[in-house]
Amino acid sequence: PARHGTRAPTKKRIKELDRLAVRLGTLVDEAKQGPDTASLKKIPSWMKGWESRWKGRVKGGELVSEGEEELFNFANRVKERFQDLFDEEYHPDVYSIRATQVPRASASAVAFGLGLLSGKGKLGAGNNRAFSVLSESRASDICLRFFDSCKTYKDYRKRKEPDVDKQKEPILEHVTSALVSRYHLKFTTQDVSSLWFLCKQEASLLNITNQACQLFNEDEVHLLEWTDDLEGFVLKGYGESINYKMGLPLLKDVVQSMEEAIIAKEENFPDGTYEKARLRFAHAETLVPFTCLLGLFLEGSDFEKIQREEPLDLPPMPPQRRNWKGALVAPFASNNMLALYQCPGNDGKKTSQDQKNSYFVQVLHNEAPVSMPWVL
Repeated sequence: PARHGTRAPTKKRIKELDRLAVRLGTLVDEAKQGPDTASLKKIPSWMKGWESRWKGRVKGGELVSEGEEELFNFANRVKERFQDLFDEEYHPDVYSIRATQVPRASASAVAFGLGLLSGKGKLGAGNNRAFSVLSESRASDICLRFFDSCKTYKDYRKRKEPDVDKQKEPILEHVTSALVSRYHLKFTTQDVSSLWFLCKQEASLLNITNQACQLFNEDEVHLLEWTDDLEGFVLKGYGESINYKMGLPLLKDVVQSMEEAIIAKEENFPDGTYEKARLRFAHAETLVPFTCLLGLFLEGSDFEKIQREEPLDLPPMPPQRRNWKGALVAPFASNNMLALYQCPGNDGKKTSQDQKNSYFVQVLHNEAPVSMPWVL
């Protein structure tokens, strides 16, 4: 499975940035009317008259061109890595592509398919070909949108979100106090939260790092990143076993595909009669639980705890090192690949018909092979 590529801010976030523009205007006006005119020099110039790049937009969340390129290039790397797997003529039952019923996910599947099958058809200058992308209804998609159909998880999240906000609060208060002192503007914790979001949007979508991002020093960035990681850990990751247990249908789907491929190999099915790749495109809420099911990004002896379905300790706060980082676990276009390999007998020769081949699974996270905790 893969997460969709880089997207535009969602409708909810567009409104938040519009509110931030009004708020920054008010703060700058208040500073101008104050007695300390020298402090006006501390106000970053970009902040005066700032407007959101997405002002006036009523829709959002769509895959942007950077996201299209991420999935297109990812497909080309996959095709290069597994050349033998993708040398067969395309058929939707051989190369199954599915996405959630959310436009950015299905658009990501299309961008990936274009990369995977470029030069394989007769359409246009790129010799593209049509391919199938299927989706389940949002209401019943237990493989890719299990978080939408699991009431236990929804109840857990609703109950836990206020606790997460409370845990983030001391960090936001600390950073807010620093920014008030540095720029002599009466920022609130909500202002700082929105400015941190703006920083991430400007950096990822606009390649701008000298505006909102420059408000924070390096230590503050590390702390704010930790608050994001804390939220992802508790609400999507190892914070509670329901987070990843609800991803079991997706894991079962992967295992079923591999079992069918093994049968096809053992019984010498001809090419074109069995599935060679099961390609899935979804969301961070899909990828993070699946990554946890695989036992990745654990600290120390945490694997024993998840075997007992116990919640894990929160990721260590900076300056301590931690394995759990959202930017590594599930960035835009993040992916987990499980590749099935067939190996000959121990003597290095091909096995005879009455001997079973050995099969091994390699797990790749964001295209890098990773060790599994239960086979170390």
